Amino acid sequence: MSLLRLGAGSALPAWIEALERRVFGDAWGPLDSDEVLWALPETAYARWRQSPVVGEGELLRIAVAPEARGQGQARRLLQEGHERLGAEGLDTLFLEVRVSNESARSLYASEGWREIGLRRSYYRDGEDAVLYRRELP
Repeated sequence: MSLLRLGAGSALPAWIEALERRVFGDAWGPLDSDEVLWALPETAYARWRQSPVVGEGELLRIAVAPEARGQGQARRLLQEGHERLGAEGLDTLFLEVRVSNESARSLYASEGWREIGLRRSYYRDGEDAVLYRRELP
């Protein structure tokens, strides 16, 4: 399956907004001027913020439709982000994830992300966020 790339300022296809609501309970709007998104149509996407001037990026959201989980789609999107953002001059990536999201945390660790901190009561429901960092080659 080929990847779809959306650049800064792009409107999101309806299926991405629907997937966001299914996975997160809300939907973010169009991409900001410093954001890029790669997607596997109809099933998964990863939304990144990029700051080439400082060489950093942030994984803002990654979502896989429940029926498509366990098929390596999140891993593929992460690897694509690592490769393409590195090629664009970024050297460090960051993300945060819920402490309770063990499957995501395991995936991040297996893809070279290192735990670097904790944000206490970060989410609206009071759950902590674990912070991760990944260096790009």
